[in-house]
Amino acid sequence: MPRIDLGKRRLLTSAAAMAASGVLPTWRRQALAADRYDAVIVGGGTAGMPAAIFAAERGRRVLLVEKAPLLGGTLDRSGAQTTAAGTVFQKKLGIKDTWQDHYNDIMRITRNTAEPILTKLWTQNAADSLNWLAGLGLKLVDGSPTTGGHEPLLIRRAHHPVDRARQVFRLMEPLVKKAEAAGKLEVLLGTKAVDLIMDDGAVVGLVIEDDTGAVRDVMAKNVVLTSGGCMANPRMFQELHGVPLHCMLGYPFNHGDGLILGQAAGGFLKGGDTYCPLLSHVLDDDQVPSKSIGAMIPETHEHPPWEVWVNTSGERFVAEDHPSKAHQERALGRQTAHRFWAVFDQEVLERSPPVMSGWTRAKYDEAFAGHPMFTKASSIHELGARAGLNPHVLGASLADYNRGIAEGRTDICGREHRPVPIARPPFYAIQLHGYGLMSWAGLAADQNLQVLRRDRTPIKGLYAAGEVLGRGTFGDSYTNGSGVTPALTFGRLLGQRILNFEAA
Repeated sequence: MPRIDLGKRRLLTSAAAMAASGVLPTWRRQALAADRYDAVIVGGGTAGMPAAIFAAERGRRVLLVEKAPLLGGTLDRSGAQTTAAGTVFQKKLGIKDTWQDHYNDIMRITRNTAEPILTKLWTQNAADSLNWLAGLGLKLVDGSPTTGGHEPLLIRRAHHPVDRARQVFRLMEPLVKKAEAAGKLEVLLGTKAVDLIMDDGAVVGLVIEDDTGAVRDVMAKNVVLTSGGCMANPRMFQELHGVPLHCMLGYPFNHGDGLILGQAAGGFLKGGDTYCPLLSHVLDDDQVPSKSIGAMIPETHEHPPWEVWVNTSGERFVAEDHPSKAHQERALGRQTAHRFWAVFDQEVLERSPPVMSGWTRAKYDEAFAGHPMFTKASSIHELGARAGLNPHVLGASLADYNRGIAEGRTDICGREHRPVPIARPPFYAIQLHGYGLMSWAGLAADQNLQVLRRDRTPIKGLYAAGEVLGRGTFGDSYTNGSGVTPALTFGRLLGQRILNFEAA
């Protein structure tokens, strides 16, 4: 995996911040600092909010620092599919499930690439998180829990909130305000963490800067990084994951600040080499990153495709109708630049469901009239040349597909849904790219969510939860509920019992 070792000074954005963090010795800064907290939490999103809520409930003084002008982080856009075993929702429906069943299912889906320690911590405590939200009034969509999308779970444990993650935010926000009113929690919006204060290898505080440029030190017994990943930082994303950030769909304040802070304290990053793209978007142009103008219909098992998919060489690379999205996503992850083309003919255009979700025939006609990601040609060889594919390889791929249908033999990729050959001109190709909503590279942490050095020793006083930990619970696949649920659960655990408020 590409390694990025960024010094803390890259986060310092003003001369005042440089002076605050670099001139005074630690003992002097501690003596002068007027602000002292039991816990400082950096990031007020899916993990940071429950961490702050539960730490404040323990009667301690807590500071929540959020760079954005509002709380919530990715809760404004996440689907909030939450997976847990032994929830009140399951019990109401008579569904028997255990954390061990859930853990085994995750390891099955990820082919044992998920991190056992973090996955076990999540699955053992996820039901408590869901039941806590249920007690606050969480409502699920009809038919929930389900077996989820991507690779189906073996038991119905995927819970789908009404109004997605926005409902989760609305349930937690009053608890944050309650803690503020009680004087146990201070929330600073528009405020960023610019440096960690270290003393003999331990984290003892934080340098923060508000939106006016004012800088100050805050001392803390615990510093918790819940500041998200790097999905708004194309350069860092590519360096850590080895592929371009084709389309910026993630949270716009996720610049990787927590990743840099953790490394500056001695931590290290892992997981970028397991990054897996989602299927798939059409980009507005060849710039990186670019704007999405539409997405492929995601549920190929519900809407079996009629087109074929080819990679940059013009070769097919996966069964287009495979029932597992996780299988297709991993296959796309092995293709150059996570790019492919959906290829079809006039017969498919007229008879099949649309390749693009929600697109009309008029919108197709407009795109094929001149958009750079849409190609139309009178022959397969001309299509390949115009689309930037090897015409001979593309022609051979489609000829083999058509012969398989004519001869009734098994498809080379194992595809079963083959309604018509692709043989009637004109021919069409749509260039698509895999995309991501979360970065997968993150800080290494132990079973106490304490950030680790490369020698696997924990950094005293420094913890992490949420996307800043990367996708250790994903492994090399998108596993149902492995984003929101661990973030909620780990944040709750930190505030409720892990953070040590008696530390010096």
